[in-house]
Amino acid sequence: MRRPRSGPDERLGTEREQYDDPAPAPGSSRAVRAGRAARATARGTGRAAVVTGRGLLRAGAATWRGSRRAGVATGHGASYTLRQARRATHAEGAGASGLSRVIELHAFNAAGDAAVAISLAGTLFFQVPTDQARTQVLQFLGLTLLPFAVVAPLIGPLLDRVPHGRRWAIGATMALRAFLCWVLSGAVSSGSWALFPAALGVLIASKAYGVTRAAAVPRLLPSGLGLVKANSKVSLAGVAGAAISAPLAIGASRIGPAWSLRYAFLVFVGATILAILLPAKVDHVAAEVPGRDERRRTPVPHAVVIGLRSNAGLRMMSGFLTMFMAFLLRDAPFPGWEHKVALLLGLVIGSAGLGSTLGVALGNVLRSVRPEVLVVVTVLVDTAVAVLVALVWALPTAVLLGLTAGLTQSLGKLSLDALLQREVPEHSRASAFARSETLLQLSWVVGGFVGIVLPLVPQVGLGVAAALLAGWSAWTLAAVRHPR
Repeated sequence: MRRPRSGPDERLGTEREQYDDPAPAPGSSRAVRAGRAARATARGTGRAAVVTGRGLLRAGAATWRGSRRAGVATGHGASYTLRQARRATHAEGAGASGLSRVIELHAFNAAGDAAVAISLAGTLFFQVPTDQARTQVLQFLGLTLLPFAVVAPLIGPLLDRVPHGRRWAIGATMALRAFLCWVLSGAVSSGSWALFPAALGVLIASKAYGVTRAAAVPRLLPSGLGLVKANSKVSLAGVAGAAISAPLAIGASRIGPAWSLRYAFLVFVGATILAILLPAKVDHVAAEVPGRDERRRTPVPHAVVIGLRSNAGLRMMSGFLTMFMAFLLRDAPFPGWEHKVALLLGLVIGSAGLGSTLGVALGNVLRSVRPEVLVVVTVLVDTAVAVLVALVWALPTAVLLGLTAGLTQSLGKLSLDALLQREVPEHSRASAFARSETLLQLSWVVGGFVGIVLPLVPQVGLGVAAALLAGWSAWTLAAVRHPR
C-alpha cells in the first residue's frame, strides 16, 4: 500500500523534532561532553585573565620606571640649570663679595616688572586711529614723568640721608610692589578706580629700586672687576629673568589679567626675602655722612657731565624712533608690507630689543674699558647710523637703526652708571642717580614729542633727528675738549 502523504503540520512537527535540542540527561555522554567544554572554556578564560593581568602589571611597571626616569632626568636637568646659573652669578669673585645676591635679586625684579607690563598691556593701552592717537600718546609721555617727579626730589635725598638702611629700602620697594600687584589684580577684575593709582605706585617703586640698587653696587664690587662689567652682569640677569618670566606671565594671563598680577605678587614676595638677605656690606658706610653745607658744595665731576650729555642724546634718539617709527610704519609701510604692518613693527622694534640685549652681553665681555671713552663712542656711532638711514631709507637700514639704537643706549647706560658709581661720593650717590634717571627720562620724552609732531615723511623726520643728534654729539665733544 502507498503510504499517505504527510500534511504541512506533520512536516513542521518533524522539523521541530530534528532541530530542537532537549537538555541532556545527567550522566549521559552529551552531558559529559558539555561539562568538559565548559571546564575548557573556564580554563581558557582564566589563562587569558592571568595573561592580561601580567601584561597590565608589566605595563604599569614599565610606566612607573619611565615616569621615574623622566622625573629623575627632569630633576637632574633643573639641578644642572640651577648649578650653571649659580656658577655664572658667582663668577669672577661676585660670590665672595656678595654681588651675586644683587644679581639674583635683579633677576627677580625684572621678572616681576615683565609680568606687570604684560598684565597691564591690554588694560591701560589700546589702539586708536592715527589722527586721534597723537594726543593720547602725548598724555602718556607726560604720565611717564610722574614717577621721576617723586624719585628725584624725594627718594634720592632720603636714601642719602639714611645710608645704613639700603637693604630695607630695597626690600621696601619690593614689598610695596607686591602689595600693589595684589591691589591691581582686584582692580583689573572689578574695574575699580584704584587701577591707575596702583599702576603709578608700581612705576615709582620700580624707579626707586633702580636708584637704590645702582647706588649699592660699588659696595659689593669684587676686586679686579670693573664697574661696567659688574653693571652688565646685573643687567644680563635682568634680561634672563624677564625672558623666563614673560612666558609664565602670558600663560597666567590666558586665565585672566588678574592671574598674571597674582603671579607678579609671588615674584615680588620672593624678591623681598632676597633683599632682606643681602650682605651686610650693603648697609656699610666707609666714611661719615657730611653735613648739609658740604653736600651743596659737591661739584659734578667732568666725566659724569660727559656721560650725562651722551646718554641724553641717546635717549632722545630712542624716544624719537619709538614714536616716529610707530606712526610712520603704520601709515606708510614699505612696499609689499601693506598687509603686514604688525609684523613690520615687530621686526623693527624687535631689532631694538635685540640690540639692547647685545649691548648688555657686550658689556659683560669687555674686560678693560674706560667708561668715559665708551660713552662718547656710543653717541658717535648712533649719529653715523642715523645719518645713513636718513640718506638711504629701506627696510634693512631701518632694522640696522633699531639694532644700533638699542645697542648704543644699553652700552651708554652701563657706562654712565659706572661713572656715577666711580666719580660721585658715597654721601650723594643716590641723589645723583635719581637726578640722572630724571634727566634721561625727560630726554626720552622730548625725543618722543619731536617724533610725534614731525610730518610722517622718512627723509624729513629722520633728517631732522640726525641733524639734532649730530649737533648734540658736537656739544658732547666740546665738553671733552674743554673741561670747563
